[in-house]
Amino acid sequence: MKRARTVMLQGTSSGVGKSLLAAALCRVLRRRGMSVLPFKAQNMSLNVAVTADGGEVARAQALQAVACGVDVTTDMNPILIKPDGEHSAQVVVDGSVVGRMTAHDFHQLKPRLWQSVAGAIDRLRAQCDVLVVEGAGSPAEVNLRDRDIVNMRVAAYAGAPVLLVADIDRGGVFASLLGTLDLLRAGERRMVRGLVVNNFRGDRAAFAEGIAFLQQRSRLPVIGPVPHVNGLHLAEEDALGLPSLRRGAHRDKAALDVAVLSLPRMSNFDDCDPLHRERGVGVRMVDSGDRLGDPDLVVLPGSKTTLADLDVLRERGVDRALRAARDRGTAVLGICGGMQLLGRVLSDPDGVDGERRGRGRGLGLLPTSTRMGQAKVVRRVSGEVLDVPGLFAAARGLAVSGYEVHVGSTPAAAPPLRLRDAGGDAWEDGATSEDGWVAGTHVHGLFEETALRRALLRAVAEHRGRRWRPGSVVPDTESELDRLADALESSVDMHRVLAIIDAGAP
Repeated sequence: MKRARTVMLQGTSSGVGKSLLAAALCRVLRRRGMSVLPFKAQNMSLNVAVTADGGEVARAQALQAVACGVDVTTDMNPILIKPDGEHSAQVVVDGSVVGRMTAHDFHQLKPRLWQSVAGAIDRLRAQCDVLVVEGAGSPAEVNLRDRDIVNMRVAAYAGAPVLLVADIDRGGVFASLLGTLDLLRAGERRMVRGLVVNNFRGDRAAFAEGIAFLQQRSRLPVIGPVPHVNGLHLAEEDALGLPSLRRGAHRDKAALDVAVLSLPRMSNFDDCDPLHRERGVGVRMVDSGDRLGDPDLVVLPGSKTTLADLDVLRERGVDRALRAARDRGTAVLGICGGMQLLGRVLSDPDGVDGERRGRGRGLGLLPTSTRMGQAKVVRRVSGEVLDVPGLFAAARGLAVSGYEVHVGSTPAAAPPLRLRDAGGDAWEDGATSEDGWVAGTHVHGLFEETALRRALLRAVAEHRGRRWRPGSVVPDTESELDRLADALESSVDMHRVLAIIDAGAP
């Protein structure tokens, strides 16, 4: 049986850029004529993608699959943890939900989970030339070492040489790299074959002394430093990437002001990324009513804990501010959990959607009610926009594509979309207010379709008396991945990286 070569990116901590570096490496190897596949044993994320057969995986592995030129599969991320409370999370194994668990319950399941991890590695290695593996968190979490199924145990099973990644932009790069190495067991330490200094800004020559120090102290080559890539528009793996959007993504001179409500348990918040790429559109995160102001469009993203997030919105005065903005002419769009929040009633008697059970009064801007149930809808969809007034009026007949991930049932009410699944079944989806300027849909990925996205933005601009013209080119995922790969190739000695891959783990 064919067994691909492997390489693994591990980090000194979460958020050091492993996911994007793995995507860049996948694209570089693919451009060199190799068949490449990505893998991460376990991911904790509320930003998910849907596979062709209706499984859930983390968005990061879906992006890496795009970098490899293949469709994402559940083998690329066999374990997905979706936090839904302070002490519990929904656990997805091989694409399907196995239940809600505490940390103790999850650790008890580790023997079964390892079988899924090992099986996925074996199947993927039989399909490619190189398997690019991503770790999680840090391999130096000594309290978790004996229960590891995502870092060094994976590297050992896959025979993967490890590149240890640190983010210099966070500070403490020398301590994080050398300290991590110091905490590894001798056998684990030998598996590390290179160090990666990521997110470097400024003159590379000015860091030459630092590279020499790291190489002398660690006796390992420094791969890089890899430069910071400005203005990169690729989906964030988790909420660690959102502070930059909160700090400064809203452009004061933008023709359109889009406010995205920041929910405590947002899911699939990358739905709004395409809006951020449009010239003349300012996108900002809003977490309290006094910060909402008078936006042209408010987007309510998905939520993993809809009832609990509804309580938080009320505590922060978002409900009152949203109704006031709506009365002033602001357009409102809810996506999945966001649509559920906009309805009149939310009911979750069994606590299916999180730790909060019971019934809640929604924001009341859509004529809908939602009831949570045990059955979960996970599917890719396509379709077209129906003839409805308001926000979707200028988009009538345009194509829609995306995916659904939800447990709630929300009957359609003046629906804006007609959808189909892969089996050909068709239905109408979503809801609109009487005037059409409040709308909702279950479909994630709605804004990825350029024609639809721009039709909605033009409608908002006209409704608000704004002058907005789209730019000629919007960076797409393929071009951004190429830009990321270019940065990696220009800064890294790829001959050395290939030699490390060919040599394998010691």
